[in-house]
Order: sequence, then structure tokens, then C-alpha cells
Amino acid sequence: MNILFRVDSSFVIGTGHVMRCLTLARMLKEAGCAVYFAMRVGVGDLCDEVESRGFPVFRLTYDGPLSQEMDAQWTIDVVRGFPQPIDWCIVDHYELDRRWEENVKGYVRRVMVIDDLANRPHECDILLDQNYYRQAQQRYHGLVPSSCRLFLGPKYLLLRPEFEEARQSAPIRNGQVRRLLLFFGGSDPTNETEKALHALKELDICHLEVDVVVGRANLNRHRIESLCRERGFHYYCQINYLAELMAKADFSLGAGGAAMWERCFLGLPSAVTVVSENQRQSTEDAAAYGSVWNVGWHADVKSGEYSDIIYRAMASSEQLKRMSSKAFELVGSIREYTVHPVVQALLEG
Repeated sequence: MNILFRVDSSFVIGTGHVMRCLTLARMLKEAGCAVYFAMRVGVGDLCDEVESRGFPVFRLTYDGPLSQEMDAQWTIDVVRGFPQPIDWCIVDHYELDRRWEENVKGYVRRVMVIDDLANRPHECDILLDQNYYRQAQQRYHGLVPSSCRLFLGPKYLLLRPEFEEARQSAPIRNGQVRRLLLFFGGSDPTNETEKALHALKELDICHLEVDVVVGRANLNRHRIESLCRERGFHYYCQINYLAELMAKADFSLGAGGAAMWERCFLGLPSAVTVVSENQRQSTEDAAAYGSVWNVGWHADVKSGEYSDIIYRAMASSEQLKRMSSKAFELVGSIREYTVHPVVQALLEG
């Protein structure tokens, strides 16, 4: 099978779309598929990162606004360059919808969509939304064809092998906070990491070990590294062992999105800041379930709020234990399948 991913990353978009596509791409490659990426070049893109993982990248270099029709035509031109048909085009992009998919579908055998907004119609054969929502089954009603196969909820999380391995050895958490993890996504465009670091500066936390993780797309990473060096915190940039740090941590400050579910999968209690609109509902629903604390919208969160949250966590061992248990309950501690159901569906065609 030939698989083409259409996905972007940037300082504004973030890196989450590409990272979850890379996880699915690895699974498909291991199943014998030939996998390619079509990505737009820009500040904070992960084109080189994708290529370093062994996947060829077709780059779109275009300054200024890009209409869906133009984007679709560029993708079609990429597809036409293949000597064999593209069996699946997998699109993970908030700016593309049914108009793009209808154009591209005439040149590929099938289309899959990865989404979590449920705010626009799609013309696709498979749709994956790995987030938890209280009304998950109703969200895509009328937005996809009746024949579309829906994979909804955290049981379909796209997890890298490191998370499966870390879950096997993850300790039972006792609610004590001795190690703190800060990770607000690969790009952290609202710079929550620095807010949290300034909060820690004001606290008496000499007993606390702190891990701070950023991506190369973080434009503030050098200043963050300097702050970490001043305080003796552990600084990491663009690592491939985040699961190991999550498993070691007792509490985490982070953003919503895919990393929130990864923390839940490892039973790591966390306070979640909503850094983009697409994270709002899933964070609220996860908090209502009891698996995270919802800090709220990033613009309303100051350093002082992070200080309060850290103090609260250190004084709330029973709450943290319950949060860890609810996180496991929501996501499921161990995968029950050997082949991811979405991969199986793609292979079956």
C-alpha cells in the first residue's frame, strides 16, 4: 500500500498534528506500507524531523494565504507524480474540509481524516478522533457520509511504543509530589513554560526535582534553557523519551491535546492549561471526569496561578491518587489489541 499524509506544523499550529501522524505512519510502515508526507514549509515546520524518521517529504513552499483549492491542486500534483496509485490519503488539518477532500478523492483510492473539532463537513472513508468527549457519538452526526467508519475516543489513541513500555513499568502513584514535569507542547506559542518557571522561582521547592521539556519549534527555548540552568532544573529539547519522564513524574503542568491523553495513559496527575480553542471542550470533559485539573484559558492564567496549583498538588495527595486512578479508567491502562484498529481498517481498505 502507498500512504500519503497531508499535515502541517508551525509555531502557530503547533507540532501535535505531525507527531500523531508520525505515530500512525510508523505503525503503517511496520505493516509493510510505503508512507510519504506532504507538508508546507514555514517557521516551526517539522519537515526535517519527519525525514529523519525515514519518511520522504514533499515540501510546499508558498508565502501568503493558501486556499483549499490551491492546496488540493498541489496535493493532486504530488499524487500524480507517483508511479503507483495512492491507496490512502490521510489528512490531519483544521483548515481543510470536504471541499479539499472532494477534489483530492478523485485521484486517490480512499481518504482518512484525523480531527477533533467536529466543526465542518468531511468527505472521507474513515475518521479518527482520539479525544474523550461526553457526547462523542453525536459530534460527527451529519458531518461525514453514512458509510464513513468512525473511530472515536481515547481507546484509539495513537501511542508511540515508548508509552506502552513505560506503562508496563509505571509505579503506582502515592500522591506525594517529589518530581514535577513541565511540558506545554512542542511549540508552546503562548509561552506557558516561562510562566510556570517564574512561578517556581517564587516557591520554596528545594526538595522538588523539575523536568522541563520543549520542542525545537519553541521560539523561547534558549531563554527557557537559561532559566533552567539558573535554577538547577533538568532541560530537554525535542526528545524521544518523554514517556520515561512522564512515568517518573509525580505531577505535571501541561497543555491539552495529545500530551494530555499520554499523561492520562501513564496515570500522571496533571493540571491542564487550554492553549488553543480545539483543546477547550476535551479538557473540560476530562476535568469533569476527574482525570485532570482544568487550569483554564491561557490568557487568564498568570504565574501566580501556577504557584497556587503546585502548592495545591503538594497538599492534596489523596486527590492526586484519585486523579491518577480516574486517568487510567478514562484512557485504559493497557492496549487490548496487537494491531491498532485504525491500522487494521486501513490495511483492509
